[in-house]
Parts: sequence; structure tokens; C-alpha cells
Amino acid sequence: MIWLEILFFIGLFILFYSYLGYGLLLQLLVSIKKIFSSKTIDTQEEFPEVTLIVAAYNEQDFIVKKINNSLELDYPSGKLKFIFVTDGSSDETPALVSRFPEITLLHSDERKGKVAAMHRAVGFTNTPYIIFSDANTLLNKESIKNIVRHYRSPKVGGVAGEKKILATSLDVLTSTGEGLYWKYESWLKKLDSDFYSVVGAAGELFSVRKDLYEHPGDNILLDDFVISLRICEKGYRLVYEPDAFALEAPSSSIKEEQKRKARISAGAFQSMVLLRSLLNIFKFPLLSFQYISHRVLRWTLCPLFLPLVLILNIILVYQSDWIVYKLILAAQFLFYLMAFAGWLLYKKKIRISFLYVPYYFLFINISLYIGFFRFLKGNQSVLWEKAKRENYSSAT
Repeated sequence: MIWLEILFFIGLFILFYSYLGYGLLLQLLVSIKKIFSSKTIDTQEEFPEVTLIVAAYNEQDFIVKKINNSLELDYPSGKLKFIFVTDGSSDETPALVSRFPEITLLHSDERKGKVAAMHRAVGFTNTPYIIFSDANTLLNKESIKNIVRHYRSPKVGGVAGEKKILATSLDVLTSTGEGLYWKYESWLKKLDSDFYSVVGAAGELFSVRKDLYEHPGDNILLDDFVISLRICEKGYRLVYEPDAFALEAPSSSIKEEQKRKARISAGAFQSMVLLRSLLNIFKFPLLSFQYISHRVLRWTLCPLFLPLVLILNIILVYQSDWIVYKLILAAQFLFYLMAFAGWLLYKKKIRISFLYVPYYFLFINISLYIGFFRFLKGNQSVLWEKAKRENYSSAT
């Protein structure tokens, strides 16, 4: 019985640490760091030349809005350049982009995937800094200025922007679940950045020094994550800038969201293999601590321990009279009951948002299992099917 108890408490600790304890620990470490460090504010305004790269595949319904948003960004005239890559698009996206002389259009009829399009665009840049943004997002006007100011520090190799999910009036599960997930991620990113470095950027909005950019490979699923952490491998920091954000509509349904999560999950396992050097805590003491705590545990042991802890808890309740086991089991049953209720209410289109949170949490972990088996089979192509997103006009 003793080994069951040990395994149970190890699993319980890993789940708590990964989803809550790590953030609380970082909060403490950052507070201590601030006591012993003095931060000087650099008020000098420098506006280096920057290139905004957007990879757009069949985005005819949104591309004009994206272009107008890009052209309205607050940055000195002539210092912000634009490259839109529309490779493989079979709709009107290339024709619509070509109407704007301010935009450099790159188009090839062959579709090789987003990472190939991004890499091709980098070859056409002649600015010291590059900013990548997804075609289905809108940026706040001050985003470019807020990103480039971090490059005044030579230790900064890249900047991760913020991703915000619009609240919509259509699918409350995806907008509530995805929105809360990214608020939680934003909290962790800020702590990661304040402690040492963000552990991977999101493709909706991130920036790198051009001379540090490294082609991640043609078959990479999470190009943004690998590109940004390759820079960290070289000894540079990736900082978080919450005042540079990309607005994105949520997936139009849970089915569409599953497509996206499964692809991301497959990419997570691929990335862990590619970035295995970051598991060496002797070579990257701070970065490895963050990478393992924030990413690796959540992608590997947490999905494994979620069902295992429940099974072990049931066994221990039958084998022991200790009330703690019964209380923990009751809490687990309540959590899964809430998740099941959230699923039922979603099916019946009844809106009780707080019940969607445990359902979305389980949904993410189930997606990790799907992604893991896709990774093992090697059948997750970089030419993935886009998840349909809600229309911006439905935002509340």
C-alpha cells in the first residue's frame, strides 16, 4: 500500500505544482528579486526600422481588415515595412493584398505551410527587427512601439506579445474557456518574464532580432515556440510585453477548437524532442527550471496523472480509513461532476459559464492525448486545416 500512497501524493503534488504552485512560487521569487534589484527606466525614444510579416492563407474575408489595421499602427512613417505572404491561397487573398502599394506581396501557388512562408519572407527583410503576426488578428496601435523599446537591452533577443480572445455572443464555451486560459497564461508569462525569460512565444504576435532568427525546419508544427526558444538557447532573453496585443476571435465551436488544440498538442511533443537541450538544468539553470515547470510537466505528466490520481484515490479510500483520502476523492468527484454538467449544458446551449471551466480544462488534457498519438504516428501535417473562428461582428 505504501507505494500506492507515494505515487498518489507525487501525482497530486505535480498536478498542484504545474497548474498553481509554479505560479505562486514564481510570484514569491519575483518579489524577492525586486527587493534586491534596481530598475532604471530608459526614456529615450528610438524607432529602428522594423518589418511586420504576416502569413495569410485563404483569408479573403478578413485580410483587408488586417491590412488596414496594420497601416494604422502608430510608428514613424517609413520605418515600418510590411510583407504579406499568401502562398498557396486559392481565393482572392493575393489580389486583395496587391491593391495596397504599401504592402510587399509574396505569392507562390504552391502551399508549403506557414513556417515555409514565414521563412521565405524573412529572406526579403533588411531591417534589424522582425515582428510576426497572424492574419486573423488585430493589433493595438501602440504595439510596435511597445515591442521595439525592449531591444534597448542587448540581452533581449525577442519579445512575446499578448494574445487576447474576444468575448462573443455565439459559442460561450470556446470564448469563456479559451479566454480564461489565455488570461491565466498571460499571468504566468508576466511572472516568467520578470523572473528571467518567457518560455516560448505565441504566433499571434511576437518579435525577434533578425540576426538571431534561425529557420526551425520545414516540418515544424509550433514554429513560433521553436523559433523563440532557439534564441533563448543562444543565451538571450524573451521578454513579455502585455501592452502589445493581438485580438483574436475564439473558435466557432468546440469541434473547431479541438482541431486547433490537437495540432498544438502534437506540436508540443515534437518541440520537446527538438528542444531537448533545454532539459539540461546544468546548462540552462533558470530557463530549464521555467521550461520544465511551465511546459514539460503540463504536456507530459499532468495528463498522465489526472486519471491515475483518481484511480489511486479510489483504491486508497477502500484500503484506508484516513479522512483526507475521502475529502480529496469528494473534491475530485465534484470537479468531474462539474465538468460533466458543463458538457451537458453546452450540448443544450444553456449558459452557466463557471461550469465550462472544468470542462475546458479536461478538454485541453484530452487534446494532449490526441496530439500525442498523432505525434507518434507522424500524421499531423504542417498543412493543417484551419479551425473556423467566429466573426468579429459577434463580439460583445
